[in-house]
Amino acid sequence: MTRILIIGGGYAGFYTAWGLERRLRPGEVEVTVVDPRPYMTYQPFLPEVAAGSVEPRHTVVSLRRHLTHTRVLAGSVVELRHAERIAVVRPVEGPDRALAYDVVVVTAGAVTRTLPIDGVQEEAIGLKTVEEGVAVRDALLGAFDRASVLPPGPERRRTLSVTVVGGGFTGVELFGELLSLATAQLKRYPMLGPDDLDFHLVEAAHRILPEVSDEPGRWVVRQFEKRGARVHLGTQLRSAVDRHIVLSTGEEYDTGLLVWAAGNASNPVAARHTDLPTDARGLITVKADLRVVDTATGHVIEGAWAAGDDAAVPDLVLQAERPDARTVPNAQHAVRQGRLLAENLARALRGERPRPYRHRSLGVVATLGLGTGVFQYRGIVVKGLPGWVMHRGYHVLAVPTWERKVRVLLVWLSALLFGRDVVSLPELQHPRRAFATGGAPREQTEGSPR
Repeated sequence: MTRILIIGGGYAGFYTAWGLERRLRPGEVEVTVVDPRPYMTYQPFLPEVAAGSVEPRHTVVSLRRHLTHTRVLAGSVVELRHAERIAVVRPVEGPDRALAYDVVVVTAGAVTRTLPIDGVQEEAIGLKTVEEGVAVRDALLGAFDRASVLPPGPERRRTLSVTVVGGGFTGVELFGELLSLATAQLKRYPMLGPDDLDFHLVEAAHRILPEVSDEPGRWVVRQFEKRGARVHLGTQLRSAVDRHIVLSTGEEYDTGLLVWAAGNASNPVAARHTDLPTDARGLITVKADLRVVDTATGHVIEGAWAAGDDAAVPDLVLQAERPDARTVPNAQHAVRQGRLLAENLARALRGERPRPYRHRSLGVVATLGLGTGVFQYRGIVVKGLPGWVMHRGYHVLAVPTWERKVRVLLVWLSALLFGRDVVSLPELQHPRRAFATGGAPREQTEGSPR
């Protein structure tokens, strides 16, 4: 059998493997997916996980449950030697191992792009995984408990200060959801007031949400400012040591929670640890049909395919205006490229010509907090409550598997009756603390786990 290795179980990798199971007969190929996590994460839901509007487990799709004819290896590919048809896999347990294959599909997904800014690595939380979403939620909810016993003043305001760096969709949606959650929490803490909240969105460009036009972007900024938040445009983070924020404008303040959502970087296996051709950004170069190609010679690399955030996929719709146009790294493209990749792999195995990827945007949607959102399709812009409803409608249709659609929809319907879930689990990261301390307060126990 032809051995197909899929590196990464995110959008593109999951949909490729899922599509192959539907298109090919059992025993026709041997498909292996390598990913350190046993699930695919539906990342557009992570801001709502952070706000308690979506149950964390409902944002992930089990690979083993839905890929019933696919071998799933828990680990990471640390080196890809395609000339030898060998991938070096580092399992979650045990030594590295060499894995032979006939066809490789690189869909490892992007990683968080960080910059060498003092304090960011030590203090910030990203938003690429469901665990990070839960950590952000628990950090904000825990801050309310701490602030409620502090006297009015700078320390209370610092505790309830939130800084999000990055004005793309992830940063803006997270900022809006956290602001909505914090405002709603004030009703449960009568000793706290709106003046105790201190929310900052920092964006290096002079506008937010680059995927929408200027006016909707300005409307979003006005909405945030109307709700008491500050949006710093054309501003860079200079330092975050001990969560003391220093901005390029000279402004300084202390923050209790720092979230980094300032863009993506190519996965290291694609950018640095493969002999497949890449561009200046570390993305694997592919033709429109998703076959890997050496752009210097125009030679197609046999047995190699790539899609999603790690691939420089030509955008055939935009190339009429910009010959060098590439698809943007978002879920909409990754899902559709994964589906096409499964079809093209099946066609190639049967001696047929693969089809090129051509996709017109279905529009963009963003949530700005409970009951407020924005939707744009070409010149059509929908804002406020209708935009929020369209956001939820789009994503409940887009999340894979009917099982997850139903679970998410039920949570949203229950929230209409009972409100969002605002229970924090601060000890989740320290499950042994109560056992090790015998229930004693942490400050009274020597050497208690941290």
